[in-house]
Amino acid sequence: DVQLQASGGGLVRPGGSLTLSCATSGFTFSSYAFSWARQAPGKGREWISAINHGGGKDYADSVKGRFTISRDDAKNTLYLQMDNLKPEDTAVYYCGKELGDYHTDEYDYWGKGTLVTVSS
Repeated sequence: DVQLQASGGGLVRPGGSLTLSCATSGFTFSSYAFSWARQAPGKGREWISAINHGGGKDYADSVKGRFTISRDDAKNTLYLQMDNLKPEDTAVYYCGKELGDYHTDEYDYWGKGTLVTVSS
């Protein structure tokens, strides 16, 4: 079975940092691109970052310069380092497996999300 499980969320003060992880299993991790998306209360899901199988990265303007996506193919794990967090970053964060090896915004699996709350 394909599984993706995001973790690492929590409560953080504005300006703080968190690192999210997405542990995966059930497929050849290194062959695929992955994305992080988030859903704030009362809003739709927003794509925020992607990483291709070769390590190429892309970011939404809302997080560019503050968030860093990475992957460890040996550990079958995706990461999202989030710095300088703002209250508007409060959301449930999801990791998604893309259909191919490059980011096309097409997904076949999403993990259960992890809640990030940015508040003083």
